[in-house]
Amino acid sequence: MKRTTRPGAEAVAVKGRWSANRWLLARRFTQLSILGLFMLGPWFGIWLVKGNLNASLTLDILPLTDPYVLLQSLLAGHRPEMVAITGALIVTAFYLLVGGRVYCAWVCPVNIVTDTAHWLRERLGITGAARLSSTARYWILAASLLLALFSGALVWEFVNPVSMLHRGLIFGMGLAWLLVLAVFLLDFLVSRRAWCGHLCPVGAFYSLLGVRSLLRVRADQREQCDDCMDCFLVCPEPKVIRPALKGADKGIGPVITSANCTNCGRCIDVCAKDVFRFGSRFGNRADKPGQTTHQSLGVEALR
Repeated sequence: MKRTTRPGAEAVAVKGRWSANRWLLARRFTQLSILGLFMLGPWFGIWLVKGNLNASLTLDILPLTDPYVLLQSLLAGHRPEMVAITGALIVTAFYLLVGGRVYCAWVCPVNIVTDTAHWLRERLGITGAARLSSTARYWILAASLLLALFSGALVWEFVNPVSMLHRGLIFGMGLAWLLVLAVFLLDFLVSRRAWCGHLCPVGAFYSLLGVRSLLRVRADQREQCDDCMDCFLVCPEPKVIRPALKGADKGIGPVITSANCTNCGRCIDVCAKDVFRFGSRFGNRADKPGQTTHQSLGVEALR
């Protein structure tokens, strides 16, 4: 049967438009604010933050370094300065706590591009999709590290859409527009969530970083679920939801423990029954007494 309402319509009716989109709006505010802080210097001469998402210095005090870029640099034989190592340790500690793929949903500017492509794809009713393996991103991640090791250069950073978009906004887009357009068309015409969900090695790296992170989405009220499927339709990684939402009879607790969860909060937004919430990974007991709690399939696959 063809769906006649858009995901989240019931949540809007029950909770109001603001509550049904609050985490989405919070994400957009965060992404644009971070991007804006980097742009203040080149555009207006206000240097609150110097650098880019790969490496930056905030207020001339706080160094932040992308640990993925630092790892490539080390494999390429470069000797990073202590400030870069310190920045990478700070970033790593942060994502170990809040979840690695929070970077994808709350920081990465390319996420805005791919979300726009997905939104347009859904509005136009484009259903055809190429089959892409979700493990492809891990192979691309491994290839990027091997390229750095054997070439002595950060090869991936020459074509990384995040780096290209950032450099393009500062120095003029040029060819960067073509790469960003290619990512958009990939998600719009080729496959649903193709780039972020299947190919991006940055997301793959941060998923590994956040395997044991403390901040998680929980389905504590899963007994209230009416199987409307809205959460599955809006989730950029829908496979991560099922174990926590439907695993009570198998002894699986209500916490989404998959490292591929981006903590985007869209499942919280669109659920009219308030099944989901943000919480910790602790207290992940199964609903059935006497049964042990297991990790979700997403985490097990990474071991």
